[in-house]
Amino acid sequence: MKRYLALIVILALTGCAQAPSVKAPGVPGASASVANALKGFSTQVDPKSLRAFDQKMVDFGTRSTISDTVSDTRGIGAARRWVESVFRADSAACGGCLEIVTPSDVVTGPRYPGPTRVVDVVAILKGTTDPDRVIIIQGHLDSRNSDTMNVTDDAPGANDDASGVSAVLETARILSKQKFAATLVFAALSGEEQGLSGGKILADYAKAQGWKVEAVLNNDIIGASEGMNGMTDANTVRVFSEGVRAVETAKMAAQRRSNGGELDSPSRNLSRYMAAIAERYMPDFSVRMIYRMDRFGRGGDHAPFQALGFPAVRVTEGVENYDRQHQTLRTENGVTYGDTIDHVDFDYLAKVTRLNLMTMVSLASAPPPPTDVRIAGAVSPDTTVSWAPAVGADRYVVWWRDTTAPEWIHFRVADGSATSLKLEKTVIDDWFFGVSAVSAEGYASPVVFAGLVGDFGVPDMPPGP
Repeated sequence: MKRYLALIVILALTGCAQAPSVKAPGVPGASASVANALKGFSTQVDPKSLRAFDQKMVDFGTRSTISDTVSDTRGIGAARRWVESVFRADSAACGGCLEIVTPSDVVTGPRYPGPTRVVDVVAILKGTTDPDRVIIIQGHLDSRNSDTMNVTDDAPGANDDASGVSAVLETARILSKQKFAATLVFAALSGEEQGLSGGKILADYAKAQGWKVEAVLNNDIIGASEGMNGMTDANTVRVFSEGVRAVETAKMAAQRRSNGGELDSPSRNLSRYMAAIAERYMPDFSVRMIYRMDRFGRGGDHAPFQALGFPAVRVTEGVENYDRQHQTLRTENGVTYGDTIDHVDFDYLAKVTRLNLMTMVSLASAPPPPTDVRIAGAVSPDTTVSWAPAVGADRYVVWWRDTTAPEWIHFRVADGSATSLKLEKTVIDDWFFGVSAVSAEGYASPVVFAGLVGDFGVPDMPPGP
């Protein structure tokens, strides 16, 4: 059945301006050329390369943000300089294609012994035709043990979060050899364990640079397939996303209360995009979408981006083992505690890295998400969906789904010159609607939910007091 439905999607997206309404997975792009390209990139992800990156970070002993910044072999300073050297080697291999920046700020707070300079290490691959549109992959370089103020004992952080940074470095190694329409950013952040400092620093930097951030893929704890109490899962990754936007204005809230959209923030539709990538191109792997900003009572470096209005998700392994997170190395009552490399499953980490890589390639190769998506049709048997043109769009796909359905199901295709589509015998009251833009090659943007709450841009905030 899935193959039949996928065939329907291929035919609809590649050959018909008015495809019939059918049920099919909401896949972001379905042409054979897109499939071949994405699979070609994904096969370059190497578990051995990921292991080497992870081992190097573990070898620094501790990477606590408040640890040594002078030593060449131990502490956060040595780790930062090593990551920068990896990015510079990638850049040298591609003729200087990467811009390396180190955004920083002096931070104080309850998890800092005093004013501390927190430094992120970031590599930027400029887009060719749409450089202001930015897709970010990030992980946090810093680690901790049971005491956030302890820099004496080791804090290997092999999974939390050397695994995430390894995914960042691996995607940079592979994708820096290519060119894309949009800009790709590869970031190793500091200060996450001290209060999400590095995420805020990069989010503020993105805003100051005028980046139009389309997606932030925050990878934090993505390397283990063995949880607690015998739970194992090597075939699932969780993607967390906010529902109601942190930057929701009064106007957006009023529209949401009237017309819906609690489940359709840009971050939520970004998570659906990743789920569709996995469903179509990774038959042995799946995304479990979690309709929650983060794990219960916990946080990550995607939150500062959401606070500024940027679409962002958290990517985390399917099952966690809390004996191997934020723990000083020790054995008590026969239980071994600590985040060591022997508990990282690098074949699993490679799967999560492939998902990130294919998502980035697909987003960066697609047109930007449509803007000004609207619906009309009150007291009518028909619904008209309209949108503003997206640069580089060869066609548009109008999606709709039951208001209780988790994923986009039904679709119709409109020509690239169109800015609206009338859905006959589709009552506006009964469905949620959205639009995605598709390139000539078949790369699709995320679906944009109709209305202010779904727009991928940062909303105009009212002036302060």
